[in-house]
Amino acid sequence: MEEKKNQVNRLFASQLWVVNVGVEVFFQAVRAQKVPAVQVDWHPPAGGDTRLAEIMAKLKSL
Repeated sequence: MEEKKNQVNRLFASQLWVVNVGVEVFFQAVRAQKVPAVQVDWHPPAGGDTRLAEIMAKLKSL
């Protein structure tokens, strides 16, 4: 248990990097604090339409 605690303490004592997937205002707030960050422009397949995403997945596997 003590080793896990030490690992967590080392993690938070190290340089943090942020990968933001989603709301850009969060990315901007992190960058404003001088934290290294990247913004990923990701959208769910088929615009979030699960039926259409299933069809696309089947077509992709052909």
